[in-house]
Amino acid sequence: MEQRTEENLSPYRTFSRAAWAALREDAPMTLTVDEVTRLRSLHDRLDITEVEDIYLTLSRLLYLYVAATQRLFRAQQRFLGTEDVKMPYIIGVAGSVAVGKSTTARVLQALLARWPNVPKVELITTDGFLFPNAVLEREGLMEKKGFPESYDLPALLLFLSDVKAGRRPVRAPIYSHLTYDVTPNQWVEVDRPDILIVEGLNVLQTGRLPKDGKAIPFVSDFFDFSVYLDADDDVLKAWYVDRFLTLRSTAFRDPKSYFHRYSNLSDQEAVDTASSIWERINLVNLHENIVPTRQRADLILKKGASHLVEDVSLRRL
Repeated sequence: MEQRTEENLSPYRTFSRAAWAALREDAPMTLTVDEVTRLRSLHDRLDITEVEDIYLTLSRLLYLYVAATQRLFRAQQRFLGTEDVKMPYIIGVAGSVAVGKSTTARVLQALLARWPNVPKVELITTDGFLFPNAVLEREGLMEKKGFPESYDLPALLLFLSDVKAGRRPVRAPIYSHLTYDVTPNQWVEVDRPDILIVEGLNVLQTGRLPKDGKAIPFVSDFFDFSVYLDADDDVLKAWYVDRFLTLRSTAFRDPKSYFHRYSNLSDQEAVDTASSIWERINLVNLHENIVPTRQRADLILKKGASHLVEDVSLRRL
Protein backbone atom coordinates (compact mmCIF):
# COMPACT_ATOMS: atom_id res chain seq x y z
CA MET A 1 0.00 0.00 0.00
CA GLU A 2 1.29 3.47 -0.89
CA GLN A 3 2.45 5.36 2.17
CA ARG A 4 0.53 8.57 2.76
CA THR A 5 2.81 11.51 3.52
CA GLU A 6 1.81 14.67 5.35
CA GLU A 7 2.01 16.54 2.04
CA ASN A 8 -0.37 14.05 0.39
CA LEU A 9 -2.90 14.59 3.16
CA SER A 10 -2.58 18.37 3.34
CA PRO A 11 -5.53 20.44 2.09
CA TYR A 12 -2.91 22.78 0.58
CA ARG A 13 -0.72 22.65 -2.48
CA THR A 14 2.60 24.37 -1.63
CA PHE A 15 4.74 26.21 -4.18
CA SER A 16 8.29 27.47 -3.98
CA ARG A 17 8.72 31.15 -4.71
CA ALA A 18 9.99 30.38 -8.22
CA ALA A 19 7.18 27.93 -8.99
CA TRP A 20 4.54 30.42 -7.82
CA ALA A 21 6.11 33.28 -9.80
CA ALA A 22 5.97 31.15 -12.98
CA LEU A 23 2.17 31.01 -12.65
CA ARG A 24 2.01 34.74 -13.36
CA GLU A 25 2.34 33.85 -17.06
CA ASP A 26 1.65 36.99 -19.10
CA ALA A 27 -0.20 39.02 -16.45
CA PRO A 28 0.98 42.60 -17.12
CA MET A 29 2.66 44.73 -14.48
CA THR A 30 0.32 47.67 -13.86
CA LEU A 31 2.15 49.44 -11.02
CA THR A 32 5.21 51.64 -11.25
CA VAL A 33 8.19 51.53 -8.91
CA ASP A 34 7.07 54.82 -7.31
CA GLU A 35 3.55 53.46 -6.73
CA VAL A 36 4.92 50.34 -5.04
CA THR A 37 7.11 52.51 -2.81
CA ARG A 38 4.07 54.56 -1.73
CA LEU A 39 2.00 51.45 -1.04
CA ARG A 40 4.39 49.76 1.36
CA SER A 41 4.32 50.34 5.09
CA LEU A 42 7.09 51.98 7.07
CA HIS A 43 9.19 48.91 7.85
CA ASP A 44 8.35 46.68 4.87
CA ARG A 45 10.91 45.79 2.18
CA LEU A 46 8.38 45.40 -0.61
CA ASP A 47 9.81 46.12 -4.06
CA ILE A 48 8.72 45.76 -7.66
CA THR A 49 10.17 42.23 -7.91
CA GLU A 50 8.08 41.06 -4.96
CA VAL A 51 4.96 42.46 -6.60
CA GLU A 52 5.81 40.76 -9.88
CA ASP A 53 6.70 37.37 -8.37
CA ILE A 54 4.05 37.09 -5.66
CA TYR A 55 1.21 39.57 -5.97
CA LEU A 56 0.74 39.64 -9.75
CA THR A 57 0.35 35.85 -9.64
CA LEU A 58 -2.19 36.21 -6.84
CA SER A 59 -3.99 38.92 -8.82
CA ARG A 60 -4.24 36.56 -11.81
CA LEU A 61 -5.64 33.78 -9.61
CA LEU A 62 -8.20 36.13 -8.05
CA TYR A 63 -9.27 37.33 -11.50
CA LEU A 64 -10.14 33.73 -12.38
CA TYR A 65 -11.86 33.14 -9.03
CA VAL A 66 -13.99 36.29 -9.24
CA ALA A 67 -15.04 35.46 -12.80
CA ALA A 68 -16.00 31.93 -11.73
CA THR A 69 -18.00 33.30 -8.79
CA GLN A 70 -19.88 35.66 -11.09
CA ARG A 71 -20.77 32.74 -13.39
CA LEU A 72 -22.01 30.77 -10.39
CA PHE A 73 -24.09 33.75 -9.25
CA ARG A 74 -25.75 34.02 -12.65
CA ALA A 75 -26.43 30.28 -12.65
CA GLN A 76 -28.13 30.59 -9.24
CA GLN A 77 -30.19 33.53 -10.52
CA ARG A 78 -31.44 31.41 -13.41
CA PHE A 79 -32.21 28.51 -11.08
CA LEU A 80 -34.16 30.67 -8.60
CA GLY A 81 -35.69 32.93 -11.21
CA THR A 82 -34.53 36.01 -9.29
CA GLU A 83 -32.84 39.27 -10.20
CA ASP A 84 -30.77 39.78 -7.05
CA VAL A 85 -28.10 42.48 -6.97
CA LYS A 86 -24.63 41.02 -7.61
CA MET A 87 -22.90 40.64 -4.25
CA PRO A 88 -19.40 42.08 -3.70
CA TYR A 89 -16.50 39.64 -3.68
CA ILE A 90 -14.91 39.92 -0.23
CA ILE A 91 -11.25 39.08 0.45
CA GLY A 92 -9.91 38.72 3.99
CA VAL A 93 -6.26 39.43 4.88
CA ALA A 94 -5.12 38.06 8.25
CA GLY A 95 -1.90 37.60 10.22
CA SER A 96 0.19 38.86 13.12
CA VAL A 97 1.05 42.37 14.15
CA ALA A 98 4.05 43.59 12.06
CA VAL A 99 3.75 40.86 9.41
CA GLY A 100 2.80 43.28 6.62
CA LYS A 101 -0.98 42.92 6.32
CA SER A 102 -1.55 46.58 5.48
CA THR A 103 1.00 46.55 2.67
CA THR A 104 -0.44 43.35 1.20
CA ALA A 105 -3.98 44.71 1.36
CA ARG A 106 -3.01 47.99 -0.35
CA VAL A 107 -1.02 46.24 -3.09
CA LEU A 108 -3.91 43.89 -3.78
CA GLN A 109 -6.33 46.80 -3.93
CA ALA A 110 -4.11 48.62 -6.43
CA LEU A 111 -3.59 45.57 -8.65
CA LEU A 112 -7.21 44.42 -8.61
CA ALA A 113 -8.49 47.91 -9.43
CA ARG A 114 -6.44 47.81 -12.65
CA TRP A 115 -7.96 44.68 -14.07
CA PRO A 116 -9.26 45.13 -17.65
CA ASN A 117 -12.87 45.53 -16.47
CA VAL A 118 -11.75 48.19 -13.92
CA PRO A 119 -13.65 46.94 -10.86
CA LYS A 120 -14.41 49.17 -7.90
CA VAL A 121 -12.16 47.90 -5.09
CA GLU A 122 -12.58 49.13 -1.50
CA LEU A 123 -10.37 48.43 1.53
CA ILE A 124 -11.23 48.56 5.22
CA THR A 125 -9.33 47.49 8.32
CA THR A 126 -11.02 45.98 11.35
CA ASP A 127 -9.13 48.43 13.62
CA GLY A 128 -12.11 50.77 13.30
CA PHE A 129 -14.29 48.14 14.96
CA LEU A 130 -12.17 48.03 18.11
CA PHE A 131 -14.05 49.27 21.15
CA PRO A 132 -12.98 52.85 22.05
CA ASN A 133 -10.19 53.09 24.61
CA ALA A 134 -12.64 54.39 27.23
CA VAL A 135 -14.63 51.16 26.92
CA LEU A 136 -11.50 48.98 26.92
CA GLU A 137 -10.20 50.74 30.03
CA ARG A 138 -13.54 50.40 31.82
CA GLU A 139 -13.66 46.68 31.00
CA GLY A 140 -9.99 46.09 31.88
CA LEU A 141 -9.15 45.16 28.28
CA MET A 142 -6.39 47.63 27.32
CA GLU A 143 -3.80 44.86 27.70
CA LYS A 144 -6.02 42.73 25.44
CA LYS A 145 -6.32 45.28 22.65
CA GLY A 146 -6.29 43.36 19.38
CA PHE A 147 -7.61 40.19 21.03
CA PRO A 148 -11.02 39.00 19.76
CA GLU A 149 -12.83 40.33 22.85
CA SER A 150 -11.61 43.89 22.17
CA TYR A 151 -13.70 44.23 18.99
CA ASP A 152 -17.31 45.26 18.58
CA LEU A 153 -18.07 42.03 16.75
CA PRO A 154 -21.83 42.65 16.25
CA ALA A 155 -21.05 45.98 14.53
CA LEU A 156 -18.45 44.34 12.27
CA LEU A 157 -20.81 41.50 11.36
CA LEU A 158 -23.61 43.96 10.60
CA PHE A 159 -21.28 45.97 8.39
CA LEU A 160 -20.23 42.89 6.38
CA SER A 161 -23.82 41.65 6.16
CA ASP A 162 -24.95 45.01 4.76
CA VAL A 163 -22.08 45.08 2.24
CA LYS A 164 -22.80 41.54 1.11
CA ALA A 165 -26.50 42.34 0.75
CA GLY A 166 -25.68 45.25 -1.57
CA ARG A 167 -27.00 47.96 0.74
CA ARG A 168 -25.65 51.44 0.04
CA PRO A 169 -23.82 53.17 1.39
CA VAL A 170 -22.43 51.26 4.39
CA ARG A 171 -20.26 53.05 6.96
CA ALA A 172 -17.24 51.74 8.87
CA PRO A 173 -15.61 53.57 11.81
CA ILE A 174 -12.16 55.11 11.36
CA TYR A 175 -9.23 54.25 13.63
CA SER A 176 -6.35 56.63 14.31
CA HIS A 177 -2.92 55.06 14.81
CA LEU A 178 -1.76 58.44 16.10
CA THR A 179 -4.20 58.60 19.01
CA TYR A 180 -4.40 54.78 19.23
CA ASP A 181 -8.19 55.04 19.36
CA VAL A 182 -11.36 55.01 17.28
CA THR A 183 -12.02 58.51 15.90
CA PRO A 184 -15.41 59.76 17.15
CA ASN A 185 -18.04 60.64 14.54
CA GLN A 186 -15.80 59.85 11.56
CA TRP A 187 -16.61 57.15 9.03
CA VAL A 188 -15.50 55.68 5.75
CA GLU A 189 -18.31 54.87 3.33
CA VAL A 190 -18.38 51.69 1.27
CA ASP A 191 -20.78 52.00 -1.63
CA ARG A 192 -21.44 48.72 -3.45
CA PRO A 193 -17.88 47.81 -4.39
CA ASP A 194 -17.19 44.98 -6.82
CA ILE A 195 -14.47 43.79 -4.43
CA LEU A 196 -13.96 44.56 -0.75
CA ILE A 197 -10.68 43.76 1.04
CA VAL A 198 -11.00 43.35 4.82
CA GLU A 199 -7.69 43.43 6.72
CA GLY A 200 -7.27 42.53 10.38
CA LEU A 201 -5.58 40.39 13.02
CA ASN A 202 -8.47 38.10 13.82
CA VAL A 203 -10.65 38.09 10.71
CA LEU A 204 -10.42 34.28 10.43
CA GLN A 205 -11.42 33.75 14.08
CA THR A 206 -14.37 31.42 14.69
CA GLY A 207 -15.00 31.34 18.43
CA ARG A 208 -16.75 28.60 20.38
CA LEU A 209 -19.34 26.64 18.42
CA PRO A 210 -22.83 26.27 19.92
CA LYS A 211 -23.81 22.84 21.24
CA ASP A 212 -27.39 23.19 19.98
CA GLY A 213 -26.33 23.89 16.38
CA LYS A 214 -27.74 27.41 16.44
CA ALA A 215 -26.44 29.55 13.59
CA ILE A 216 -23.70 31.92 14.78
CA PRO A 217 -22.09 34.07 12.06
CA PHE A 218 -18.32 34.56 11.93
CA VAL A 219 -16.51 37.34 10.09
CA SER A 220 -14.97 34.79 7.72
CA ASP A 221 -18.45 33.54 6.72
CA PHE A 222 -18.66 36.64 4.53
CA PHE A 223 -15.33 36.02 2.78
CA ASP A 224 -15.05 34.59 -0.71
CA PHE A 225 -11.28 34.26 -0.41
CA SER A 226 -8.79 34.73 2.43
CA VAL A 227 -5.04 35.31 2.70
CA TYR A 228 -2.92 34.59 5.79
CA LEU A 229 0.51 36.20 6.11
CA ASP A 230 2.87 33.96 8.06
CA ALA A 231 6.35 34.28 9.58
CA ASP A 232 8.29 32.68 12.43
CA ASP A 233 7.91 34.11 15.93
CA ASP A 234 11.48 35.40 16.21
CA VAL A 235 11.21 37.11 12.83
CA LEU A 236 7.94 38.80 13.77
CA LYS A 237 9.42 40.04 17.04
CA ALA A 238 12.44 41.51 15.23
CA TRP A 239 10.14 43.32 12.78
CA TYR A 240 7.98 44.64 15.61
CA VAL A 241 11.00 45.97 17.52
CA ASP A 242 12.43 47.55 14.35
CA ARG A 243 9.11 49.25 13.65
CA PHE A 244 8.90 50.53 17.24
CA LEU A 245 12.40 52.03 16.95
CA THR A 246 11.48 53.76 13.69
CA LEU A 247 8.23 55.14 15.11
CA ARG A 248 10.07 56.39 18.21
CA SER A 249 11.91 58.91 16.04
CA THR A 250 8.96 59.71 13.75
CA ALA A 251 5.27 59.36 14.67
CA PHE A 252 5.87 59.08 18.42
CA ARG A 253 7.43 62.57 18.44
CA ASP A 254 4.03 64.12 17.72
CA PRO A 255 2.67 65.39 21.06
CA LYS A 256 -0.77 64.09 20.06
CA SER A 257 0.57 60.55 19.72
CA TYR A 258 -0.66 58.05 22.30
CA PHE A 259 2.92 56.75 22.43
CA HIS A 260 4.60 60.17 22.72
CA ARG A 261 5.99 59.12 26.11
CA TYR A 262 8.25 56.64 24.32
CA SER A 263 9.83 59.21 21.97
CA ASN A 264 12.72 60.05 24.29
CA LEU A 265 13.70 56.51 25.19
CA SER A 266 17.30 55.48 24.57
CA ASP A 267 17.93 52.73 22.02
CA GLN A 268 18.21 50.06 24.70
CA GLU A 269 15.17 51.34 26.59
CA ALA A 270 13.17 51.31 23.36
CA VAL A 271 14.24 47.75 22.53
CA ASP A 272 13.37 46.61 26.06
CA THR A 273 9.98 48.36 25.98
CA ALA A 274 9.06 47.00 22.55
CA SER A 275 10.19 43.50 23.52
CA SER A 276 8.08 43.64 26.67
CA ILE A 277 4.97 44.75 24.76
CA TRP A 278 5.57 42.01 22.19
CA GLU A 279 6.00 39.22 24.76
CA ARG A 280 3.19 40.40 27.05
CA ILE A 281 0.52 41.18 24.46
CA ASN A 282 1.23 40.49 20.79
CA LEU A 283 2.91 37.10 21.17
CA VAL A 284 0.12 35.87 23.45
CA ASN A 285 -2.51 37.03 20.96
CA LEU A 286 -0.56 35.40 18.13
CA HIS A 287 -0.41 32.00 19.82
CA GLU A 288 -3.88 32.01 21.36
CA ASN A 289 -5.94 33.59 18.60
CA ILE A 290 -4.15 34.24 15.31
CA VAL A 291 -1.97 31.22 14.44
CA PRO A 292 -4.84 28.78 15.20
CA THR A 293 -6.79 30.41 12.32
CA ARG A 294 -3.99 29.98 9.76
CA GLN A 295 -5.36 26.71 8.40
CA ARG A 296 -8.70 28.37 7.65
CA ALA A 297 -7.13 30.59 4.97
CA ASP A 298 -7.38 29.88 1.25
CA LEU A 299 -3.83 31.10 0.69
CA ILE A 300 -0.83 31.25 3.06
CA LEU A 301 2.13 33.49 2.22
CA LYS A 302 5.17 32.45 4.28
CA LYS A 303 7.73 35.23 4.72
CA GLY A 304 11.38 34.95 5.68
CA ALA A 305 13.52 37.37 7.70
CA SER A 306 14.16 39.45 4.55
CA HIS A 307 10.40 40.25 4.36
CA LEU A 308 10.23 38.32 1.07
CA VAL A 309 7.67 35.56 0.56
CA GLU A 310 9.54 32.24 0.46
CA ASP A 311 6.71 29.85 -0.33
CA VAL A 312 2.99 29.92 -1.04
CA SER A 313 0.33 27.41 0.04
CA LEU A 314 -2.96 27.37 -1.89
CA ARG A 315 -5.97 25.45 -0.60
CA ARG A 316 -7.03 22.66 -2.92
CA LEU A 317 -10.52 22.82 -4.40
